[in-house]
Amino acid sequence: MAETRRPRRAAAPRAVAPNASSSERAPLDGFDWRRIAYHTLCSRALDEVEESTNRNRASVPKDHVVLYQFSARGHDMAQVILGSLLTGRRDAAGAYYRSRPLLLSLGLPLDDALGSPLGRAGGFSDGRDIGVVCNLPNRDGTVVLPMSGDVGSQYTPIAGWAQGITYHRDSLQDASYDGAIAVALGGDGSVATNGFWASLTMATTLKLPMLFYIEDNDLGISVRGDMQTPGGNIAKNLAAFGNLFIRDGDGTDPHETASLLAECVAHVRSGAGPALVHLTVPRLSSHSGPDNQKGYRTDEEIAADIARDPVPRLREYLVPAQLSEAQWAELEAEVERDVQAALEAARARAIPDPSRIAQHLYADETADDAFGGLTRSERQALGGSDEPAAEGELLRFAEAVRRTLRHELSVNPKLVVFGEDVGRKGGVHLVTEGLQKQFGADRVFDTSLSEEGIIGRASGLAIAGLMPVAEIQFRKYADPATEQLNNTGTMRWRTNNRFAAPMVVRMPGGFGKDVGDPWHSLSDEVRFAHAYGWQVVMPSNASDAVGLLRAAMRSPNPTIFFEHRALLMTGDGSGRYPGDDYVLPLGRARVVREGDALTLVTWGAMVHRCAEAAASFGDSVELIDLRTIAPWDREAVLASVKKTGRCLVVHEDNLTAGFGAEIAATLAQEAFWFLDAPVERLAPRDIPMPYHPVLLDAVLPDVDEIAASVERLLRT
Repeated sequence: MAETRRPRRAAAPRAVAPNASSSERAPLDGFDWRRIAYHTLCSRALDEVEESTNRNRASVPKDHVVLYQFSARGHDMAQVILGSLLTGRRDAAGAYYRSRPLLLSLGLPLDDALGSPLGRAGGFSDGRDIGVVCNLPNRDGTVVLPMSGDVGSQYTPIAGWAQGITYHRDSLQDASYDGAIAVALGGDGSVATNGFWASLTMATTLKLPMLFYIEDNDLGISVRGDMQTPGGNIAKNLAAFGNLFIRDGDGTDPHETASLLAECVAHVRSGAGPALVHLTVPRLSSHSGPDNQKGYRTDEEIAADIARDPVPRLREYLVPAQLSEAQWAELEAEVERDVQAALEAARARAIPDPSRIAQHLYADETADDAFGGLTRSERQALGGSDEPAAEGELLRFAEAVRRTLRHELSVNPKLVVFGEDVGRKGGVHLVTEGLQKQFGADRVFDTSLSEEGIIGRASGLAIAGLMPVAEIQFRKYADPATEQLNNTGTMRWRTNNRFAAPMVVRMPGGFGKDVGDPWHSLSDEVRFAHAYGWQVVMPSNASDAVGLLRAAMRSPNPTIFFEHRALLMTGDGSGRYPGDDYVLPLGRARVVREGDALTLVTWGAMVHRCAEAAASFGDSVELIDLRTIAPWDREAVLASVKKTGRCLVVHEDNLTAGFGAEIAATLAQEAFWFLDAPVERLAPRDIPMPYHPVLLDAVLPDVDEIAASVERLLRT
């Protein structure tokens, strides 16, 4: 059972009664208190520089103002103490926008801590992201995963890193991960989010080496903590949670904070499972620079928080027990000098180069490896060829995917396959059937029912150097994971190539055999074509599925691999197995049949309907299967249309703003003078997929409709 009682004071070195004042207790052994004080004072000084500059923005140069400023006042000391305990070579933290004190204690340079909020070149985002959304790549020390601007999204990726620790340690037998821990930092507002609960489920069911650090200032901007969790104390509410060691205390008391954190870190490092520490802290500022807390807090409430400032308590705790008055004054002077020098260096940094703004949306093979995914040498060692083997065995679509996963699991020990029902059952479409039995539950495993958890976990596993292949059971079910999908796709760009999370997300969707419905039959692939940084693959047959899936699993970029339900449920997508080395480059279309009078462009299951329709027109119709829509083969389509002069685009997604609109717009812009007729699109009306077969047939383009559209366009 989880423990909620305070630790016995006798267990902590030289600890005394909890109500003793700071000056009555000797500083705990095992901590570098001068270093803790230095970084706490540095954090406070950085906040003061930014806040005072913003207050006086009318009298300072415009480029000295932080456009979106967040203060860590009141949260600072406890975070620095936590940082002093993260000493493992493979430790990592998932943090949020008020976590700069932690990063300072872990080695974030002061000039970067100021330069990035100013939007200057270099640093942890090169001016691309909000300055408090930090990251810290460290190949031989504590890593801070890329933060995000949304609330609660830090939890599931760091849980993925925690699972990565166990995989590296136990499955790959890497001793450098022994005793490593993952720490999730969040405020009291974040404990109401999906990400918190998904990660808590992961950590406790798998007994992951993970510490939840919850700093509670009783405010989510203006909303009180008892609106985030009943009673306002998440530690008390989790008292009966299984496999969770819990501590609860005052984050403004240096002695109590150090005692509780040391106990929790030791518990997690011992391999006993996850822990949660809940520390109350004051918020000694408005939520952010644009916010004004006096609109929702009384003067008395603000004064009460000021009276709980941890910095005076830290000084009282250390002076004179460990530092003399003169030494404390010397420390303050050192901080002032260092921060002033950092400020001058930060302001002297260049403005980011606008000509580089499109760099690192995807991996650049000429740039250094980002932190995350397989290394370039690991990918190259896997080999591959775009030449298919001699006539292989005829396989259905699902078996081709399974066989490809099986081979890659056998040659790449860093590849893991997971999702709801993926393990023992073998997936709802049985695509992963038998893989867990062959490769074990550490390589092919089931997850809890949380798409946020599945994709966030994949992100953390990828950053930890693994190649995750995650399954979302149906396209519609990906919607709760939108935040994690977006954050994964933008990661490389917003960290200026410091971090990346290459993964494959297998996602069945589209109409089924004689059946549809709004929940399992959604296509909506254009949504992912809009998602920055993602590759989107939509094979129409088993042979292409093999080459495209293998390419995705060896790519430095994240990929959506769309498995059409109709192809999984029928033999329509059957094809010859092209061999265990077959890798099909992404963004290369396939000319299914050649023609000279009309170009018919499609992808996925619609390829088969289009092929049947085109067969009745002899050599008039050139049929192109795009195979991938991000990237898409613009050159192949343009070359074909310039030859034929006509184009019909057929797809399953909605007509309005479907991907066919992008193709039509490109042709209008770049092939207008070659067109003998307007570009036409044939797609479902803008309504959800219906259930009854008669209704489904009324919505989807069928062979007769496609043929009629081709015939009409040929006569134009």
